[in-house]
Amino acid sequence: MSENIVHLTDDNFEDEVIKSDILTMIDFWAEWCGPCKVIAPVVDELAGEYNGKVKVGKLNVDNSPNVSAKYSIRGIPTLLFFKEGKVVNQLVGVQSKAAIKKVFDENI
Repeated sequence: MSENIVHLTDDNFEDEVIKSDILTMIDFWAEWCGPCKVIAPVVDELAGEYNGKVKVGKLNVDNSPNVSAKYSIRGIPTLLFFKEGKVVNQLVGVQSKAAIKKVFDENI
């Protein structure tokens, strides 16, 4: 996993995401999720390409049930995009790199 990705948990979510001063994308995933493994390399690439412009985090839904429940994560992978502490966009399922970049570029 890229060094540009923040590992999120129920404990650090508030500080890393809600209080972030830049656009933040969270990849909600789980070890057993096949589609999550498909999208992971794209998330890694984008974390590198947008380093400094967008914070990219991954949150394991099995290890952090409180955040997952708070944002009603029912299907994974789910990508939530936060700006100024609020969700500004959401993508569910495997997404193309272009689709994710479009959300980044519209919100930076």
